[in-house]
Amino acid sequence: TVGVENLYPPCNYIDDATNEGAGFDYDIWREICERLDCNAEFVEAGWPAVIEETGQGVYDTAADGISITEERKAIIAYSDSYMSTIQKFMVRIDEDRFTTSDEFIAGDYLLATQVGTTNYELGDSLVGAGRIEAYDNFGFAVEALLSGDVDAVIIDDVAGQGYQGVNAGELKNLEGDLQSDPLGFIYAHDSDLIEPVNKVIADMKEDGTMRALIKKWFIDFEG
Repeated sequence: TVGVENLYPPCNYIDDATNEGAGFDYDIWREICERLDCNAEFVEAGWPAVIEETGQGVYDTAADGISITEERKAIIAYSDSYMSTIQKFMVRIDEDRFTTSDEFIAGDYLLATQVGTTNYELGDSLVGAGRIEAYDNFGFAVEALLSGDVDAVIIDDVAGQGYQGVNAGELKNLEGDLQSDPLGFIYAHDSDLIEPVNKVIADMKEDGTMRALIKKWFIDFEG
């Protein structure tokens, strides 16, 4: 079983046209299982509970654009990193009160993000918890931004691109990268998937499959 949130485009989400799960995580795990002769069964899981639940063996693995951190290694094991993301501030397309990340940080503007994420941790270190509105998922945070309840969302660039594709012409990123995070799949510490999946990740990087999937979902994706 693969735990997915289904609320984090383009990593994983429900396609309105088909009412089926779609995204990078679906494609990459189907490819991994094709190479390992297994079946990828996707199960909707809540964030951040999916981290602890995977560590307890509720899911065989989880895929949700999960940053690799030393703190989380206490409860789960990681795959090798399959890609890295850059955290950024995302704002409304017509925002003109500030144009750079430094200007946003220096002001008294409100920031939205998702609970239990490295995005929240970084936002806290940059502007303090008093300026943060934390939501159960990034979809709610983006809705708050679009409605004017907050002034920016701190989010991984690849996920931000997904929301910008879904909300075409309404959102943009501020100038200035905030932090780079390697991403990995997670498992229980005693999982027998770790080594074979790491081998597949390396093979996919070598044969160009990983590059093609990243291009499909994080460069060409338009929602």
